[in-house]
Amino acid sequence: MSVDVTPPMFEEIGGSEAVEEAVRRFYERLLADPQTAEFFDGIDIEVLRQHQVALLTTVLGGPDAYSGRELSQAHAHLSITSDDYARVGAHLIAVLVELGVPEHVITHVNETLTAVAPDIITA
Repeated sequence: MSVDVTPPMFEEIGGSEAVEEAVRRFYERLLADPQTAEFFDGIDIEVLRQHQVALLTTVLGGPDAYSGRELSQAHAHLSITSDDYARVGAHLIAVLVELGVPEHVITHVNETLTAVAPDIITA
């Protein structure tokens, strides 16, 4: 009998510090991109970053501390198109690549993005 001792992806990439750095870079990219920056007008970015850190931590198998609204509720008023969503996803994946995150973790994040797309794309 073999026991799987593979650590959660969260630990594999460096835990909280790595996730926080990824989210910091992610929002830098989103705010610098004219196509995505408009979605953040009037939003407290620091609160949003905290929610994103908690969400990404959960996706990667870390402690589940996400207490935000359901994704569909949080994004319903934004009229996000599939192109907008793809662009945001591309920014996240690019950050993970920049940080040297292993391919299987990036694949998992991409699969999660695909799975939740119907909750976020509203236009």
